[in-house]
Amino acid sequence: MKVHFVAVGGSAMHNLAMALHLKGYEVSGSDDEIFEPARSRLARYNLLPADEGWHPEKITPDLDAVILGMHAREDNPELLRAKELGLKIYSYPEYLYEQSKDKKRVVIGGSHGKTTVTAMILHVLKQEGMECDYMVGAQLAGYDIMVRLSQTARVMVIEGDEYLTSPIDRRPKFHLYHPDIAVINGIAWDHINVFPTFENYTEQFRIFAESIMPGGVLAYFEGDPEVKKIGEGLSATRPDVKRMPYRVPSYSVQDEACVLHFEGRDYPMKVFGRHNMQNIDAAWSVCRCLGIGDEAFLQAIASFEGASRRLEKIADNKTEKVSVFKDFAHSPSKLSATIAAVKEQYPERKLVACMELHTFSSLSKAFFPHYKGCMNQADVPMVYFNPKAVEHKKLEAISEDTVFEAFDCPALRVFSDSAALVREIKKMDWKNANLLWMTSGNFDGVDEKALALEIARVQGCCK
Repeated sequence: MKVHFVAVGGSAMHNLAMALHLKGYEVSGSDDEIFEPARSRLARYNLLPADEGWHPEKITPDLDAVILGMHAREDNPELLRAKELGLKIYSYPEYLYEQSKDKKRVVIGGSHGKTTVTAMILHVLKQEGMECDYMVGAQLAGYDIMVRLSQTARVMVIEGDEYLTSPIDRRPKFHLYHPDIAVINGIAWDHINVFPTFENYTEQFRIFAESIMPGGVLAYFEGDPEVKKIGEGLSATRPDVKRMPYRVPSYSVQDEACVLHFEGRDYPMKVFGRHNMQNIDAAWSVCRCLGIGDEAFLQAIASFEGASRRLEKIADNKTEKVSVFKDFAHSPSKLSATIAAVKEQYPERKLVACMELHTFSSLSKAFFPHYKGCMNQADVPMVYFNPKAVEHKKLEAISEDTVFEAFDCPALRVFSDSAALVREIKKMDWKNANLLWMTSGNFDGVDEKALALEIARVQGCCK
């Protein structure tokens, strides 16, 4: 098979390119900009384009498929050439489905937790020696490539993103996977540039549930009223689909460890927080469907250390009782859940919670009311935004006062200069205190690891 990627430098696209290369396909690609780590990873497999830019001459009649990334535009010259030649053009999710249509597909959906749930399932299957293909949206320990496609695996586990499929296909990605086993782990309005109302956003998850294959399974978190409504509503529209509601399992915090309780036995976990316990029950539901027993699941999940940038501990000083965590949280529900998790796990420590407004939704004035009170549990809440990012996204200008009023948190400190933010953090007394560093960006170039090690006063990173 000969395949060409238009916009090969994307985080998902370059992983798929490498996976197909390892499967024995002849792979080529183009992009007008490729950043790290995609650049180095593509180079390692001799897949890095010789020149950046679009090259329609690469689109030849002998191509079996052209895979179009979200970064490309509708007028992309390579896309236009592919259409002119009548070649088969796939979006990223379409091609994943094409590669997995003869396998049992497990698709993890939800506004939050889907990366972690996917990673938990993969961890347990690996521990149990069950081969599977997969696509996950974050770097996981022990996995070099975040997409695996094989001839032999009978199961594929997919992180089901609700964002748009491609520039020429405005459907959410997870509508294209047609799962045999589906998970909806929670719904909280996001991507307001695409889904202008909460009702419109929620509707995408209902469509996802309706897309389950005949005789399939929907596992859903019944603690979320919107998710519960979708799950229960499926009994009328799709009686052939088995419904598996799940909840937060019984657990307690003991000596700064999260302990899960099941049938009279205790199982200490390496991850913590109520939301992670919910994630565990989601993964548990899927693993039961795949034939893994309860005891085997609990023994395996006990060694799961988390996904990258999901409550990841990047520095720790047990003597001074200071830890630094980084997390992907940026939406209101994610901020609340992540802050609550750290406070529950370390109730005696001061919590400095620092987040960056970075996404389109988070920088939109129309979305600001949803942040009300979401950081109130932090002892020292801090928010950063870059006015240039607002301008770049062509949004209405915002001020530090506007952000302060929206969050409705008296203790909140707002910064529009990342250097000033870092100076304030370094001045604090970090004995018996934790730093929670939350962003989908990088605070405009802050070296988060160096900062973490400095305030924790340690020479190395402790996982």
